[in-house]
Amino acid sequence: MTDITLTDTALLPEDLLPDVNHLITEDDQPLDNLPSEKQQRLLTEPLYSSWNGASNAEGFLVAANVALYFSSKKPPVVPDVFLSLDVQVAENWWEKRHRSYFFWEFGKPPEVVIEIVSNKEGNETGRKMLDYAQMRVIYYVIFDPTQQLGGEVLQIYELQGRQYVRKSEQGLADVELGLCLWEGVYEGKRNIWLRWCDVGGVIIPTGAERAEQERSRSECLAAQLRALGVEPEV
Repeated sequence: MTDITLTDTALLPEDLLPDVNHLITEDDQPLDNLPSEKQQRLLTEPLYSSWNGASNAEGFLVAANVALYFSSKKPPVVPDVFLSLDVQVAENWWEKRHRSYFFWEFGKPPEVVIEIVSNKEGNETGRKMLDYAQMRVIYYVIFDPTQQLGGEVLQIYELQGRQYVRKSEQGLADVELGLCLWEGVYEGKRNIWLRWCDVGGVIIPTGAERAEQERSRSECLAAQLRALGVEPEV
């Protein structure tokens, strides 16, 4: 079988797409640590709970620990989190060719990949950076909470030409989102977390945060009505 990449398959009919039955789409290996697992969830759940997606984009996919297959002959790269716009998960997602992010199935690379650094073994500023640039991922984000790599806690890169250039701002214009550091409590643990925010810098809330905001607004409105002598309906 010849090597298949994204550009080769843009117009290929389904019967000419590569056979992926030999590829390992999951290896049943556990996550390496509890902080990373919780951080990954904080970067996926809020978008589904509280984000409507980018304008003029039909749907999005945000996922953690899912393999990106750029080529049928090369091993995948597995980012901690990625975001891809204008894609839909297949209805029969248990079928082998839909379980991972195969570029020739989705038709495009993700716009954002995020790596959460917990040790010096991931090669985030070396091989992975080169791989994501080759895949044409627009934004590459490194979150290094314990500064294992010796740099800043949050590093955001944007693809310019064939290589990444460090961004000074936290906005990701092409996806109408930003990424920022937030100190607070998430699922009972106070920490400095990496969070999505909107173009104005407002944090995208989790489902629980959004519910609490709605409850607080309802209580405030009820108090205002009572001050006017009106008992609000339950």
